[in-house]
Amino acid sequence: MPYPELMVAPMRKDLVQIGFRELRTADDVDQVLATEKRTMLLAVNSVCGCSAGMMRPGVYLSLQGEPKPEVLTTVFAGQDLEATERAREYITGYPPSSPSVALFKDGELVYMMERHQIEGRYPEAIAEDLRAAYTEHCG
Repeated sequence: MPYPELMVAPMRKDLVQIGFRELRTADDVDQVLATEKRTMLLAVNSVCGCSAGMMRPGVYLSLQGEPKPEVLTTVFAGQDLEATERAREYITGYPPSSPSVALFKDGELVYMMERHQIEGRYPEAIAEDLRAAYTEHCG
């Protein structure tokens, strides 16, 4: 069972308030991931206190400055089940992981940060790795 929306609303807001578009259905995911050719970041958000609590501020910090992805999207694992499952179909070659961050370019997955690369790290370190990916793929 998903957590009550009242509980996860602040976690959703963390990304939405900095410009992320929530993809809450499989159709939402397909409309963006199947067609978008610009650089796109997909944050797989989650309730997990430690990892997601570091991922969200890490993502925020990573977006301060240039280069950065042109399109920002998010799905919420454990909440928007259909959307998350569909998004994971686009994240090929990696097992389901939440939280996680995927970077797409020309519709192809070019970088993936899995939970094990987030867990136990500070937001600044997460941001540093993401900025390196942006420099390589978004510049």
